[in-house]
Amino acid sequence: MEYKMKPAYKGYKAYEYLEEGKDFPKFEWADWDWAGRHVVELEPEQEARVAELLAKYPYVSVHDHPTLFPKDVTSKQNIDNVMRNGREMTAYEALAYSNIDCVFDNQLDGVNIISSPGGWKWIDIIHDLGMRLCDLAHQDFIIHCKTVDDIFAAKKAGKIAMVFVVEGAAPIENEVDRIDILYGLGVRQLGVTYSESNALGNGCKEVHDGGLTMFGKQCVERMNKVGMLIDVSHCGPQTAYDAITYSKKPIIMSHVGAKGVWNTKRMASDEMIQAVAVKGGVVGIEAAPHTTMSKTKMTHDLDSFMEHFEYVKNMVGIDHVGFGVDCLYGDHVGVHHAFAQALSIAATSKTGAEYEEVPYVKYLENPTESSWNIIRWLVKHNYSDEDIAKVIGGNAIRVLQEVWA
Repeated sequence: MEYKMKPAYKGYKAYEYLEEGKDFPKFEWADWDWAGRHVVELEPEQEARVAELLAKYPYVSVHDHPTLFPKDVTSKQNIDNVMRNGREMTAYEALAYSNIDCVFDNQLDGVNIISSPGGWKWIDIIHDLGMRLCDLAHQDFIIHCKTVDDIFAAKKAGKIAMVFVVEGAAPIENEVDRIDILYGLGVRQLGVTYSESNALGNGCKEVHDGGLTMFGKQCVERMNKVGMLIDVSHCGPQTAYDAITYSKKPIIMSHVGAKGVWNTKRMASDEMIQAVAVKGGVVGIEAAPHTTMSKTKMTHDLDSFMEHFEYVKNMVGIDHVGFGVDCLYGDHVGVHHAFAQALSIAATSKTGAEYEEVPYVKYLENPTESSWNIIRWLVKHNYSDEDIAKVIGGNAIRVLQEVWA
């Protein structure tokens, strides 16, 4: 079985309206399928069912980084030079091979080092967003998604709706009005914190968590008012809980796993998962390398990833779980090594268990591969059409209809 390309894609490459090497530096980019194109094998009747489901129901990835990364990520100097250039390369062709109808694009986030090695600067966030929007304006395959109607329109046209996201709120500093500015520029989801603390609250890597600050409460209130989806994936437990309870609308944990399956700071506790569900929100299961592992197999693969999914589903029900695989196009493990400090890898992924590192997460290595294999796993394991429709996009759309309204 081979990946099929969306016919609406006409071959556009990122920034092709400019001259590479003259208008912007020439870099060597990774092949989007550098690790292969892996597909879960199915019986013919299962193949037919997958095709019917994908044709009928929207597929929404609530957290990804659908851009190309450099081929060489082993050299910190090389990848730093690429990131400082500030010109992300949307992986149009790779996305065209996916089953995705709507992708939440979290941009450069923690590796946005255009003006500072520390990242997360307001000027850099705006630079990154503006550059990407300029590129999108020169093509017609990706739709800049601002409303739920955009998702349905993209699916109907065989295109992809792209939701722009800022993964952590550090760049707004102490300016609550910057939430309005981000919304005005088309950003529709904002993380309260990344792993580090900011003016809103504490990140998940901190030893102590004082919860949502007074300014954080102002920001939650403002996000509710403007219609910005709130994400608490990287928050400390008290900060996340405070944001969930203070918000008047459902929130999302866009890319996490269950602490009950793999006990690290980046995973969500049972209490947090339940709080999200009680509020009407959704927990998106992630697959970034060496996150959603499990003690069942002591490695990271599709089955360990789905063990987290089933754990959450069994706890809070099928209406409150989805997928935010948190993938990119290129050597993701290598990117983690290169930016281990900026992404707080060690501080948030420590566990007492010993495991062997994988070079890539087979079947989930990038947004395209994951969009083929998650639904195939669900069909193979006899999930109903109704339940599959909910977890591949229906649950997320339900929340968006309430929050973005």
